[in-house]
Amino acid sequence: HLFFGDFVFRDEHGHEIARAADLRTLISLLRTVPAESLAYHSGRHDFSRWLRARGEFEVAARVRSRLKEDYPRLEELRETLARDIDGYRRERNRGSVNPFRLDLFDGEEGIVQIGGGSLGGKGRGLAFASRLLDETRLSERFPGVRVTVPAAVVVGTGIFDAFLDGNGLRAFALQCEDEDESQRRILAAPLPDEAREALGRVIKVFRGPLAVRSSSLLEDSPQQPLAGIYGTWLLPNDHPDPAHRLAQLMDAVKQVYATTFGHRARAFLEATQYRMEEEAMAVVIQRLVGARHGNRFYPHLSGVARSHNYYPQAPALPEDGIAAVALGLGRTVAEGEPCLRFSPAHPSHILDHASVESMLASAQRHFWALELGHDAPHWEHDGPLSRLPLRAAEEDGTLSAVASTYSPENHAVYDGVGRQGVRLVTFAPVLKHGVFPLAPILRELLALGASSTRLPVEIEFAATLGSAGEPAEMGFLQLRPVAMSVRNDDVDLTRFPRKRVFCESPSILGHGRWDGLTDWVVVDQHRYERSQSTEVAAAVAHFNARLTAEGRTYGLIGVGRWGSSQPWLGIPVKWEDISGAR
Repeated sequence: HLFFGDFVFRDEHGHEIARAADLRTLISLLRTVPAESLAYHSGRHDFSRWLRARGEFEVAARVRSRLKEDYPRLEELRETLARDIDGYRRERNRGSVNPFRLDLFDGEEGIVQIGGGSLGGKGRGLAFASRLLDETRLSERFPGVRVTVPAAVVVGTGIFDAFLDGNGLRAFALQCEDEDESQRRILAAPLPDEAREALGRVIKVFRGPLAVRSSSLLEDSPQQPLAGIYGTWLLPNDHPDPAHRLAQLMDAVKQVYATTFGHRARAFLEATQYRMEEEAMAVVIQRLVGARHGNRFYPHLSGVARSHNYYPQAPALPEDGIAAVALGLGRTVAEGEPCLRFSPAHPSHILDHASVESMLASAQRHFWALELGHDAPHWEHDGPLSRLPLRAAEEDGTLSAVASTYSPENHAVYDGVGRQGVRLVTFAPVLKHGVFPLAPILRELLALGASSTRLPVEIEFAATLGSAGEPAEMGFLQLRPVAMSVRNDDVDLTRFPRKRVFCESPSILGHGRWDGLTDWVVVDQHRYERSQSTEVAAAVAHFNARLTAEGRTYGLIGVGRWGSSQPWLGIPVKWEDISGAR
């Protein structure tokens, strides 16, 4: 009678019909119990009394005002009550990390953790981003756009520890230097029962593509962020057999586990104060932002933004930040392929658009998409991704919102795709004509992140522009602090005589001080052949291994982008090839 137990649905004679122990069950029963029971409890204000007894005062007051006399049909009252309580439940769950419960997991927005231990770096960043959006209600400032952290499940580091210890893999994985053998043993071992059962529920609830991402203890830390060191797998998750989809998901989780002990991670940790024994891996399983177009899936746009820009172009200032955005999946930006860079504070001032020639040279011509309909048990890396020409996006109807057209006859670039010519991804419809409020949203997200962490931040995002009555969505995919220089005090370069200067540059990425350098490894720009960049990368890796083995720290000077995925734009080294550079 004091409403501290289950909510007991009764008929008008007081006979029990059903019970609800929590909000989710109450919402479900509200939609199914006989109308007479609904009228009976509503007339006695039982719903509001039960909610008040649990401290849910806000929704209790809302529900108490719903009088049956105000509704011509009880079905309208039923739907209103269910909508009020369900909306409150969703709002309450946003911005918090909830433990995974097999019977209650429904895949709604929010962060849910499987197992104990830590969420890891990416998991912490997602939880923090979710809380920021919840507290600031950012979506309310952009009508027609859902700004959200897509629903995510984090497999905690406790599951990783149980997996290694339960299968006797810890000592082997730490000591094994054969990356292929280590991966084979890890993929062959079963996940703990708790994880298999939970992931079975996840795969039934999450329908549609998923991103399976690393979230290690050391990842995205302010002192030494390990961005890009571990693995990410994208799953179509569209096979009709849930058991097949579960096998793919478990395989992807173990693929991420295997990258914990890969050569890249070992090389990175050797260059820091950390030891591999200190590392532990959580895994983030997150709904992939995008839309289906035939047999492929991708967002209208995705990218990365930073709150501090070391190379601002007037009128932008360093604190205005910088964003890199591309059509399709974020691999275009992550691997340094041609994309659009702009300051969110000055979206109409784009250096690459200063001339027709620069637009032609810098514009994106291909995009990445996830292939659907694949039933392979696993993929070696990333997932079944395809690099497609822009005509595929034009066939899908996604190009018009982000592209312009080059007319060779006039040697001019026109916004949109309404005429014949060469298609270029310029984002003119978005940045100039306001098809989607990308720049204002990025300004808000960067300001929120920087003010809340009191550090420069980097964020990842992806967006769909909406169609057929569906709202547009801006997915806030990651928030991480940006590692700053070792030292940030002012340096007086005038006190050094010119004859002592070894090399200099008028434009640098911050500054710092390193003592104890013994060597330089230099790629001579005067003799460098871009067609031989792969051979040059191998030579750099040779000297890195030799100097590192001798305990000698060195400075590294090269041509173009270190680690470029495009061999013609730089030297395609991996992290382990330059791990000894200071």
